[in-house]
Amino acid sequence: MPGAGYLVDRLLQAIVCILGIAVIVFTITYLIGDPVHLLLPPEASASDREAFRSALGLDRPALERFGLFLVQALQGNLGESYRFHTPVLSLVLERLPATLELAAAAMLFAIALGVGSGVLSAVRPGSAWDRAVEFVALSGMAAPTFWVGIMLIWLFAVELQWVPTSGRSGALSLVLPAITLGLYSSAVISRMTRSTLLEALGEDFVRTSVLKGAPPRVILLSHCLKYVLPALVTIISLQFVTLLAGAVVTETVFSWPGIGRLLVQSASGGDYPVVQGITLLLSIAFVLIQLLSDLLQFALDPRLRSAH
Repeated sequence: MPGAGYLVDRLLQAIVCILGIAVIVFTITYLIGDPVHLLLPPEASASDREAFRSALGLDRPALERFGLFLVQALQGNLGESYRFHTPVLSLVLERLPATLELAAAAMLFAIALGVGSGVLSAVRPGSAWDRAVEFVALSGMAAPTFWVGIMLIWLFAVELQWVPTSGRSGALSLVLPAITLGLYSSAVISRMTRSTLLEALGEDFVRTSVLKGAPPRVILLSHCLKYVLPALVTIISLQFVTLLAGAVVTETVFSWPGIGRLLVQSASGGDYPVVQGITLLLSIAFVLIQLLSDLLQFALDPRLRSAH
């Protein structure tokens, strides 16, 4: 079967990567320290602290705790929240729809703005529009997410009062968080689209189509799209994972009730099972989306198929 070896290699790499992520996630939370002092009041006695630590299983050796964490994770059990006393997976699944809604809206915004501006820049290189898009793209990549969010809240929510300042209360409340979260990705997609499309426009098959009198729209949609699509699929998949991870800041700024905000609250409150669970799930999502992206790129790019 053509490409079977490539598929097996990528699956094995994904499994090894996920195991490595599990080790890193556990190690980092282990090195952070004892969460008992954050979970119990300052006046708690030493015996109460030891009993609480034993009840949470924090008195066990590190290797034993990691082995238990790995076995439970493979069974879909990410532990129990210290704060909410409920399974971590239930907490994550409860907050996941809000994060996916925000990430999807931000991704649609990023694709529409990024691909559109990138194509217009590529067909008019060196023009005033091209320079303006490049300036805006660089500014979007450099601007801190929290600053962009605060500025958008001040202008559109406080001064103009067009949209709510925070929370998840309908379509209007999604506008500012989606723009804030998707701005960086739109800049990345725009620059990638421009550079890849310019490369495609310089290929011999495009020059041949121009000499044959093919309309510019046909050249762009029929010839150049096949050249650009594999790279576009890769960058969009990577940016979607970036949006999921970057939602931590955006959800905090806009009080959006997703897993990013839950992660910040759990980290500050010493709820390490939730921190471990969210970090592990986001990392696994990154690996799986990257795997899917590689497989799509393999299917779309004949050069990869011929190499395998």
